[in-house]
Amino acid sequence: MRRRSFIPTDVGTNEPTEVTELCLGTWGLCSEGYASTGFSADGGADAVIDRALQLGIGLFDTSDAYEKGGMLERLGRHLAFAKSASVVVRVGVNRSQDARKDFEPAYVREAVQRAGERLKRSRVDVVLLHNPTVSTVDRAEATGVLEEMRMAGMLGAWGVSAGNREVAKAAMDAGAKVVSLVYNVFHPFDLNAIAADVAMRGVAVLAHSVLAYGLLAAHWGPNHRFDEGDHRNCRWSASTLRLRIEQLSVVRDLVGGDVLTARAAALRFVLSNRLVSSVVLGPRNPSQLDQLVREAGHGPPYLSDKAISELPSKLQAVGIHA
Repeated sequence: MRRRSFIPTDVGTNEPTEVTELCLGTWGLCSEGYASTGFSADGGADAVIDRALQLGIGLFDTSDAYEKGGMLERLGRHLAFAKSASVVVRVGVNRSQDARKDFEPAYVREAVQRAGERLKRSRVDVVLLHNPTVSTVDRAEATGVLEEMRMAGMLGAWGVSAGNREVAKAAMDAGAKVVSLVYNVFHPFDLNAIAADVAMRGVAVLAHSVLAYGLLAAHWGPNHRFDEGDHRNCRWSASTLRLRIEQLSVVRDLVGGDVLTARAAALRFVLSNRLVSSVVLGPRNPSQLDQLVREAGHGPPYLSDKAISELPSKLQAVGIHA
């Protein structure tokens, strides 16, 4: 498993750390976003986590809201003997109060402490505020708590899972060392807009939604429908989904040579950006994980320079703009 530079996570050291360029995201392993998953009941999530460890994946992305903390406990069990594995924990969704956003200092502190207990670790590697607003970041209450906890050795680094470039920029201004952003073929714009800041400040970037919840795998027909309870049923209207499927011609244009599928092209597009420290994958079973690891390829160049340079004009031609 290839590794990339990350950021210092030990108090008192400036030595850079590294993480695996592929990260296991755990939201898809819950039954909360995909109605038919059922992993909590049948042990499928355990199989995916074990397979990730077997494949050498050393970074895991989760939230204290997933399974109301159950996913943290699950990871704690599986990573008990994988001390080199790192965990990114998103906090700020209070499941004790109808899953509302909660960035009050007392709640953030409690959430981080509870995450460490559930993971059975004395220190949480990385803590991200889960989709805060710019005003939440600017108030500096939640970020202040995280910085205090970092200085006390209770966490290694902190940052945000940002819904847009404005939040990411505000967080970097506040001292965030890790930013998680949507970054994929159809949505490269937020990371592109802050690229200079990211490079100058040495901020680590986690890229999520790299397959746009399955869209960029190019498996769906124009009349595809999702099950009730599947978050994608609300994410796209029928007309929007038809348009997005038509726009997949841009992704299919990247297929060629050892890039055998649209899914491989979409994944390798993200891996081609050297600002990305790790790509958060969302497999729902071990076979999907194996497939994604194979399709990541054998290393740079992931896609040709020509294919990447032509992509912005092709996106504009099909109506995808920043």
